[in-house]
Amino acid sequence: MSQYPIAVMVGSLRHDSFNRKLATAIAKLAPSEFSFEQLRIDDLPLYDQDDDAHPAESVKRLKSDIEAARGVLFVTAEYNRSIPGVLKNAIDHASRPYGQSAWAGKPAGVLGVSVGAIGTAVAQQHLRTILAYLDMPTLGQPEAFLQAKEGLFDPDGNVGADSREFLQDWMNRYVAWVKAHSA
Repeated sequence: MSQYPIAVMVGSLRHDSFNRKLATAIAKLAPSEFSFEQLRIDDLPLYDQDDDAHPAESVKRLKSDIEAARGVLFVTAEYNRSIPGVLKNAIDHASRPYGQSAWAGKPAGVLGVSVGAIGTAVAQQHLRTILAYLDMPTLGQPEAFLQAKEGLFDPDGNVGADSREFLQDWMNRYVAWVKAHSA
């Protein structure tokens, strides 16, 4: 049984999402005591404070999954120089009602991939601002602004040889971060 269950938030709903592929591939670089579960966010209603007293079942599930995790991994796309709305919606749901955030104290890692040359740099910076407010200790270095290009993944969907050393180092640092900051 895993000693470190990690909740994975993929900020893309696209069926063939580069970020979902990255989330799946990088999880394979972690040691065996870590397990990664990509949380479902596509069925959440739009956040409305009027619903705080009676959240939808999908919201209860999301909060429960986050609370059960020892850490969170955010793998986000970048839409219009920020995080996707679906990810922000999930973050808002799990942080409410005020004072009952599922995020507080959960160690976080942030990375992402896009076809652009700067990867998801701006989205990650926006996300880090949000995570700071949510009281999530967030791994600062190494940053991972990945460009989706030949060699990022191998034909089987694993991290490709050209990216393996960098992403293995990132995962090693994330693992140490979670161990140092999880309750």
